[in-house]
Amino acid sequence: MSTARTRRARPGGSRRRTSSRPVRAGSRGAADSRPGRRTTRNPARTTPVSRGPRFTGRTVLLAATVLLLALTLAGPLRQYVAGRQQLAELAAEQSALSQRAADLQAQLDQRTDPAYIEQQARERLTLVPPGSRLVIVGDDGGPGDTAEVPTGVPDPGAPLPWYEALLDSVARADG
Repeated sequence: MSTARTRRARPGGSRRRTSSRPVRAGSRGAADSRPGRRTTRNPARTTPVSRGPRFTGRTVLLAATVLLLALTLAGPLRQYVAGRQQLAELAAEQSALSQRAADLQAQLDQRTDPAYIEQQARERLTLVPPGSRLVIVGDDGGPGDTAEVPTGVPDPGAPLPWYEALLDSVARADG
């Protein structure tokens, strides 16, 4: 008995070669490939595909153009940001100045009020309107006062030392 297989022609005229070696489970042999798929005869003999240079002239030109645009726009962009910051500072200063102007206007309106003028004249200048009396209450230091007597002022009720009493009597006698 012969174990040779007979080859049948496939529709379309192409023939498939079959191998007499057993195929491992899970691997795809040439017989398992899909119809219409190209296969190489020996993949180990294929030469590696050589790639062109990494940077082509177009890539370098595009990178140079982008760099030139970035450098060209950096100055105006920096000026724009600085101008926006200065504008924000000026707006804050303007609001502070307008608040101060409103406060000063309120003071001016208050100073033109006759009641305020009269009150300030009484407090600061002790002026009294006609027909009124001014009473000033002073503090002599009553019997319950614990305030200290200022230094340098002699107490009239305290006895004088003998030598001061002698000098005082001589001064009175001389007249």
